[in-house]
Amino acid sequence: MRMYEISLLILTFVSACAPSTPQPTLQPSATAPLVTATEELTETPEATLTSTATAEPTPTSTPTIELSPTVTLTPTFAFPGVTVNKQAHCRYGPSVAYLHAADLYPGDVGSVRGRFLYSNWLYIKFDKLNYFCWVAPSVVDAVGDISTVAYKELDLQSIGSNMYGPPGNVTAVRDGNNVTISWNRVEMTLDDDRGYLLELFVCQDGFLYWWTDSYPDQHSTSYTVRDEAGCNQPSSGNLYTVEKHGFSEPALIPWPAP
Repeated sequence: MRMYEISLLILTFVSACAPSTPQPTLQPSATAPLVTATEELTETPEATLTSTATAEPTPTSTPTIELSPTVTLTPTFAFPGVTVNKQAHCRYGPSVAYLHAADLYPGDVGSVRGRFLYSNWLYIKFDKLNYFCWVAPSVVDAVGDISTVAYKELDLQSIGSNMYGPPGNVTAVRDGNNVTISWNRVEMTLDDDRGYLLELFVCQDGFLYWWTDSYPDQHSTSYTVRDEAGCNQPSSGNLYTVEKHGFSEPALIPWPAP
């Protein structure tokens, strides 16, 4: 083999055995961004915590203000006003049978705070008095709609006090359409003595009437009233001892059937 050919073979062998041009298989720059991206993703939930914290104040928008209109509506009702048109009595109950509470004079003013179911008397707060009392509608001039005022229940035990208690041995005897109620005398001092009060429901002409009467002193111990058959509800009654400070608890009258 000629020298030229030998040299060419050697050069070809060396070229085949020598390593090829090195390829950049290691790319640190390609790996580094993956680490950076991973760190950024782990930080992303921390940002979501911040957003949930900002949502927490939303419960503070409780609509409590919406309830305020119901409170502001309460004072809109105006009690009818009254002016006394003649000298009269204000009493502790809705009829002339009850204790005197105050003297009234023309020009006295007040407002109607209640009315009674079984009579047309009015429960009034007069400007000159620090308590309430009852008057007949004929002694006052009213401005406003009385029918809008609520009914007032009568509670005699809430008025003053009574140291004597109710009458004892209360009986009721019927003679036809007449019922006679009797009781034992309650001994009171002359200064305290205001007699007795009767609150009755009696049947007359087919109607059940609320009926009141009183005695001025302790010495009258019987009372007769007309009571007939023909009402849907039975007749009944209570008897009170009355002294200047107030009324006793009621004594139930054992009413005889017609």
